[in-house]
Amino acid sequence: MALQHRYNGKTKFIIVTGGVISGLGKGVAAASIGALLSARMKVVPVKCDGYLNTDPGTMNPTEHGEVFVLDDGGECDMDFGHYERFLNVTAKKDWSLTMGRIFKMILEKERRGDYLGHTVQFIPHVTDLIKEQFYRIANQEKADVLLIEIGGTVGDLENQFYIEAARQLSHEVGDHNAIFVHLTYVPIPSGVNEQKSKPTQMSVRDLNKLGIYPEIVIGRCEEYIKPHLKAKIGLFCNLPADHIISGIDVKHVYECPLVYDAEGIPEILSKTLGIYAPPKLDQWSKLVDALKRNSVNPRKTLTVAICGKYLALEDSYASVVEAITHASAHLDLHANIRWVDTEKIENGTVSVETALKGVDAVIVPGGFGSRGIEGKIQVIRYVRENKIPFLGICYGMQLSVVEFARHVCGMQGAGTVEMESETNHVEVPVIAFLPGQEHIKDLGATMRLGGHDVVIKENSLAAQVYGSTAIRERFRHRYEVNPQYVEQIEKGDPTGANQQKLVFSGKAANEDIMQIMELTDHPYFMACQFHPELKSSLIHPAPLFLGLLKAADEKN
Repeated sequence: MALQHRYNGKTKFIIVTGGVISGLGKGVAAASIGALLSARMKVVPVKCDGYLNTDPGTMNPTEHGEVFVLDDGGECDMDFGHYERFLNVTAKKDWSLTMGRIFKMILEKERRGDYLGHTVQFIPHVTDLIKEQFYRIANQEKADVLLIEIGGTVGDLENQFYIEAARQLSHEVGDHNAIFVHLTYVPIPSGVNEQKSKPTQMSVRDLNKLGIYPEIVIGRCEEYIKPHLKAKIGLFCNLPADHIISGIDVKHVYECPLVYDAEGIPEILSKTLGIYAPPKLDQWSKLVDALKRNSVNPRKTLTVAICGKYLALEDSYASVVEAITHASAHLDLHANIRWVDTEKIENGTVSVETALKGVDAVIVPGGFGSRGIEGKIQVIRYVRENKIPFLGICYGMQLSVVEFARHVCGMQGAGTVEMESETNHVEVPVIAFLPGQEHIKDLGATMRLGGHDVVIKENSLAAQVYGSTAIRERFRHRYEVNPQYVEQIEKGDPTGANQQKLVFSGKAANEDIMQIMELTDHPYFMACQFHPELKSSLIHPAPLFLGLLKAADEKN
């Protein structure tokens, strides 16, 4: 069966693979290479994951890291966060390929009779479908460069079809239109004090066995690869020594494009692919310098507490951490993050006073489920009463409303229907299901997902922070502030003893759904139903995070 989508004769392909072990940072490496080109060319990223989930939407954050939500509602691997932050693109869900999605498409085509009765096989049918996705994206997006990252390692069984499809693609488009970049590991074993090339040699050999010969090898290492070792690796890989790149450990991932630029990757790409795209990194470099300077000799250090329950893997809140980093670079300060496990506060293992002692700002990020919920409510009450700058995100906003309803409005039994169970009845459901979500049982892609417009109340703190009354942010939730309690909550303390007022300062553009809340008589108490961290970047930090750190800086 002929390919439905074919090469357009213009797009260049950069395929990034990894070897030895996962977690070396292929996403950052791919995004950094793209960042070197994106000032002058349209770079479109594609991520290939081997797992059989159709997307990571139902996967536990402690196992796979955070789910990155795109503007079109796609739930994707967290590497798409790197792509958007480094490449200044708005990614699309079709750019995320999983083997589960590929197999689903194959079976749907087979049921429709698209294969005309032929036996459906891994080769050519699966590999052809993968190539079709590459060509289709390149053609639809009119991409100058299609940046393809193949997840996992070369030895992973589930990635073999992606690798074979990439090999075939390289053959079809020709040598000057595709280049393979291989990320591997150059360790310094304890007690040896010498860089070792054998893991890289074995990894490249495995890639060669699959018919792929990388033009660039990036060695992840603690220190720059020694010239003699570059020559040794190059000899083994049939490459000049200057095609062996030091993927040096850095304090901040935003240093990587600068390192790759200094190591000569733009020149190699220009020579191999015949493209001219000198990087423009002036503003990027200044912000990176601010991050590095404040890591060593900070103008000021702020302690920011992230209070959640997915702390077994800090990647669960990767974009929150990045948004803090972006804001700190623009404010010329250092943000020290303190991780606070709200389950420990809930079960009394640690007191909220001890957990938050000495913090300058507090964030309660998104999450799901009832575990750790009362600990988060204790945190929110503490920061409200002690006037510590605060940002609540998604679940953090919902619980801020619950806390205010309970302890200021006197609404005993206030809670969220997410806490409802056979043993726990929520008497006052100030947080309820979104319209139409009440009877949905499936978990995948059943929430309010992706980018939505938000209308902000004039003269509010939110309007001041954003500098606008019309914004667009990204959502991922199934619950909302129950509209039947909005008026009662905004009235505040019925006795008049507490002067703090809760103001719903942001609403959905075409629905009466509360999207932003803020408190009066507080230096900075903001909460939002969306995830502002998902649109934050080094060049354009998220306004709510910038406002949080600015308020903490001024309070000090």
